[in-house]
This record gives sequence, C-alpha cells and structure tokens, in this order.
Amino acid sequence: MPLREEFERDGNWLFKRRSWLPVLLYPFAIAVIYFYQDTTHPLITSVSWGLICFGVSFLGLIVRALTIGFTPKGTSGRNTEKQVAETLNETGIYSVVRHPLYLGNFLMWLGLFMFIGVWWFVLICALAYWIYYERIMYAEEEFLRRNYSARYEAWASRTPAFLPRLSGWVPSNLEFSMRNVLKREYNGLFATVVSFVLINILSYFFAEGEFKIDVLWQVIFILGAITFLVLRTLKKNTKILDIVGR
Repeated sequence: MPLREEFERDGNWLFKRRSWLPVLLYPFAIAVIYFYQDTTHPLITSVSWGLICFGVSFLGLIVRALTIGFTPKGTSGRNTEKQVAETLNETGIYSVVRHPLYLGNFLMWLGLFMFIGVWWFVLICALAYWIYYERIMYAEEEFLRRNYSARYEAWASRTPAFLPRLSGWVPSNLEFSMRNVLKREYNGLFATVVSFVLINILSYFFAEGEFKIDVLWQVIFILGAITFLVLRTLKKNTKILDIVGR
C-alpha cells in the first residue's frame, strides 16, 4: 500500500478511537508517580506549580471554546464514526491554525504531563501525542482535499497546521455562542479536573501511604462537579443550551 494511503487509513482508525486512546497514558503516568515519588511529590503538592499546570490545561480549554463557539453545526464535532465537514471553516481561529481543537487538546494534556513533574515524561508524551494526532490530521486533510479541492488548497497554503500565525486572523462570520461551548465542553472540563485531583491523591498515597487531597484541588473539584452536574442536567432535560444551526 502506498504510504499516502497507509497514513490516511491509520489516521481514520485512530480518529474513530480518539476519544479514549489517550487514556492509555494513565497507567504510564501512575507508574512514573510511583517510581519517582521522592521528586514528584513536592511538585504535585505545590499550590503554585499546580496552578501553573492547571492554567496550561485551562488555556487548552479556552482554545477549544474559541473554536466551538464560532463554528456552525456539522463541523468541529466529537463524531467518531466518520469524517464530517458540511462546510470548510476558514475564519476565526481557523484563519490562524488548521487544527485548533487538537492544539487545545495538546495544551490540556500538556498541563497534566507537566503536573507530574518529570521532564522526560513530558517529552515522551508530547512526542507520542504528535505521532498520534499527526495521522489523524493527515486523514482529516485528505478528506477536506477531496471535498473542497482548490478552496482547501488555498486555505491550507496560507494557514499553519498546528502552530498559530496570528497575523492571518480573519474575523468569524458567526457570533460567539457560549451556550454551544457549555453544551459541548463540560465533559472535557470535568475530566481535566478529575485527572488533576487523581494525580494529587496518588502522589500522597505513594509518598505517605494515605489518601489526601490538597485544599486547592478540593475546591477545584467541588466547583468542577457542580458545573458538570448543572450543565449535564440542562443538556439532558432542557433546551436552554440548544441554539439553531450550532
């Protein structure tokens, strides 16, 4: 099989499993916390380090929010069955980077990688992330090339794939929809919060042999849980978060 077809095939396979495959890094992370507890424990229990790392992950959520808040229905979705793009997004954040959602995902994961406090673990996970998502991005771009041809080529030629070029900013044709963001991103926010809390718990357990949670993560977890429950209730039982065309 030609390499181009192989890359697209692998990318589509990973695309369908992208919602859970990154979770396979968790056992690796737990092992690192266990074997490097003497060096990781002071960082994981540091308030300032925790806020910095959570800030990096939250920046990823902001990037995702800026993407989803301006995009129409049928694009930038969480679908896993097949590639979907009812239109080609070229404005807003898509005018400065072609894959903003994956950039946001990377920052969310990077904050967690950093929080563990082992530099080589951060490098390995970042490399694994790139290899993983590079295939997915390739498959998505092949799909867009077939569907939008010259229009896609023109957009791709002026817009970086992963590292934003802010000088190319073009305002979005749509208004920002906070309701669309809240409807679609509350799961990711809570999953991030839970991940930080679990790392904090495991650090204390491995280093001191007891279950503890720092006050910082207790507060963040309570706020995250309340936000999750409220938004999930609104999404499942009301139409408050629904908006036409999004």
